[in-house]
Amino acid sequence: MEFPVRVVIYLKTDYQLKTRDTRELASATFFAPYDKTVEPYIRIATGDYEELVSERGKNDALWAILRSMAHEIIHYQQWLEDKEMDEKEAENGSEELLDSYYRFL
Repeated sequence: MEFPVRVVIYLKTDYQLKTRDTRELASATFFAPYDKTVEPYIRIATGDYEELVSERGKNDALWAILRSMAHEIIHYQQWLEDKEMDEKEAENGSEELLDSYYRFL
């Protein structure tokens, strides 16, 4: 996977984040500027981390954050390729990305 345009990932202490376009609440967002010279960014809500650790354990809590990050990275790839933001593709691609990461470990 290539990252020809820098994408900053912000880990926020919020439980949820508002999307820029629809103002809906989400656990993660990707800012996809129309102008490719403007830097995109990803925001991940981590405010529920301690609760997730209590409910699921540390590994699963971290995996939940990584899943959100991987999902948004797939949206970043869609943006690079001038594709529509496709949620199904992001879900499938994020699972493939996480599987690849897991095998790397």
